[in-house]
Amino acid sequence: MKYFIHPLILSMLITMVTMSQPADKVFMNAAVWTVDENQPVAEAIAVYDGKIIAVTMNDEIEEYIDSGTQVIDTGGKLILPGFIDNHTHFIDGGFELQSIDLRYAQTEEEFARLIKEWAERYPERWITGGTWDHDNFPGGNLPTKELIDPYTPETPVFVRRYDGHMGLANSYTLELAGITGETPDPPGGEIVRDQETGEPTGILRNTAMDLVRKHIPPPTMEERVDAAMLALEKARTHGVTSIQDMSSSDDLRAYQGLARRNKLTTRIYAILPFSHWEYLASTGIEAPFGNEFIKVGGLKAMADGSLGSSTALFFEPYTSDPTTHGLPSDVMEDGRLEQWALAADKTGLQPVIHAIGDSANSLILDLYEKIIDENPPRDRRLRIEHAQHIHPKDFERFSQLEVIASVQPYHAIDDGRWAEGRIGYERCRTTYPFRSFLDEGVIMSFGSDWTVAPLDPLLTIYAAVTRRTLDGEHPAGWFPEQKITIEEAIEAHTLTSAYSAYEEHSKGSITVGKFADLVVLSDNILEIDPVKIKDVQVEMTVVDGVIVFER
Repeated sequence: MKYFIHPLILSMLITMVTMSQPADKVFMNAAVWTVDENQPVAEAIAVYDGKIIAVTMNDEIEEYIDSGTQVIDTGGKLILPGFIDNHTHFIDGGFELQSIDLRYAQTEEEFARLIKEWAERYPERWITGGTWDHDNFPGGNLPTKELIDPYTPETPVFVRRYDGHMGLANSYTLELAGITGETPDPPGGEIVRDQETGEPTGILRNTAMDLVRKHIPPPTMEERVDAAMLALEKARTHGVTSIQDMSSSDDLRAYQGLARRNKLTTRIYAILPFSHWEYLASTGIEAPFGNEFIKVGGLKAMADGSLGSSTALFFEPYTSDPTTHGLPSDVMEDGRLEQWALAADKTGLQPVIHAIGDSANSLILDLYEKIIDENPPRDRRLRIEHAQHIHPKDFERFSQLEVIASVQPYHAIDDGRWAEGRIGYERCRTTYPFRSFLDEGVIMSFGSDWTVAPLDPLLTIYAAVTRRTLDGEHPAGWFPEQKITIEEAIEAHTLTSAYSAYEEHSKGSITVGKFADLVVLSDNILEIDPVKIKDVQVEMTVVDGVIVFER
């Protein structure tokens, strides 16, 4: 017979057992914000064997200290639970750190010059990555192959927009992929064409990008591991102790190899492509399956594209282009996503579905309601990734269905520069609606969407509490009624993100019995002017009781 012990009772038992247990490490003279409603603040933390054994005040921590205890006096610094990022493309981020950077090109000429210089340096390599943003250009025109063809006559180029839903190929690459004016648009994608000639401009949207991607040589496992190591280093420096990663099976193999070598310094919930669901189900895996550092069980699919590429799916046409409502994904359009989700949920796997436009979000809520109605009851924790543009009618449905809004607030201060031009003022009122979600009782977790946005939780929190757009045009906040408090933002980036991966009993707050995953900050973000949060630095990152980064 199996017995269940409530986590709070377990914590009390651990406390009783460890009262006389000297700690490996003690953090003291700190401002500890625990994100534990039973004990919100403290001054000291004791750690033993990777777990928290005491959360208390300075005058009560002495009993955990002996000659073998490392005592860390923080000098009054703020300690928070380690940040948990709800949505990353982690190894892609590592590759991005090694690739051409077009993100901050301010003109078409600068864009072309950077590609020219990269082609001269690496004439025989594919030029990929880039993460360009055409909204930086005067006039905001999309780049075309003609911009870069003179500099890359025999160099294959496929550089993507920073949101990952649109890319630019040069003529050499289009020819390699067999893309001509006669090539039909694939389901869920678009080959953008010159309005006069009908020839491809080089811009490919959504699934049309796959026509080129299949020709790009895949990285070796050694290259993938190297990229993961770079990404782990970046995560450590920003206090990210856990990620929920949109992984491939090869990524998962790389993580397992690093774990065997004790090289993982960030815990990983690997969310695999939805098309893998039958294989996972056949193994008997249910979410979350794994160990303390690597878990699986989530399945990722997309319902639509992105706002920046005008492929997010809306009820009404785009203000900037009344000929389009956006694009549903191919698996959404042909019904595969509904079939997969119903079947995968029934086996205990977790649907994690990308939806940006208000129509896409509404359609996924319809799907989730169908899952709840037709499948047996269980703790399913259904997620919508990004949940960016919500029709007013759907806030209550998010709450009633207990669907997790897995949001990435940095997008609000980035897209806020130009979003009204795409979809108009009225729809932007419920764009990145953080306050509305919380007021309606919606479960809302935070992350970055790195590489689309920076892997920096402090920027995420800054974006959520200030909504000050990157162009400086909204110093009081873009739609400031959607701001949330710093305390709410911290909880969304810690405990609620842990909940999103079924891990709230082991991480996400500074609580006895949980993993000793901690972050020490240079400034107390609970006390300073919120506009200064973006300048705060991580002083120390602790994972499993081990200091993995110290400034």
